[in-house]
Amino acid sequence: MREYFMCSERLGFARWQPEDSDLATELWGEGAVTRYISATGSFTPADIAARLQTEVRNGQDYGVQYWPLFELEGGAFIGCCGLRPHQPEAGSFELGVHLKPACWGRGFALEAAQTVVSYAFQALGVKEIIAGHHPQNAASGKLLGRLGFEQTGTAFYPPTGLMHVAYRCVKA
Repeated sequence: MREYFMCSERLGFARWQPEDSDLATELWGEGAVTRYISATGSFTPADIAARLQTEVRNGQDYGVQYWPLFELEGGAFIGCCGLRPHQPEAGSFELGVHLKPACWGRGFALEAAQTVVSYAFQALGVKEIIAGHHPQNAASGKLLGRLGFEQTGTAFYPPTGLMHVAYRCVKA
């Protein structure tokens, strides 16, 4: 059983550990998850290992990650949601959500992201959260709108080589 540092109604937020390669592969080894975050549409085993290492390092260096998510009822791993540094010295972080396809359409993304945004502004003192999404990922745009993010334009996203739709949310 994982230890959760934060919970929502249905979800437990844990912290990535170096030994979580099986969970990382379960999530980022799935093409449906990576199609909008990789130029090739998929992650290699080396990409997955690097991503896990980045999440662990962000936790150590900044106190944030795209934290692994588990259903409170039964403990099933469903994906990740959290923050990564954007301009941490200015209090700016980036929101991200990656869910396993079996968990889509169940309200988990909204629940997880609402929890992270609240935690960021209230507990971490974050001043601004940015987010973006692949131009073909309309579902992410709807999610960000429901969260109160405002579209700011587009921004180049190196992992895909494309201009992604960009958003911003500031502490009220």
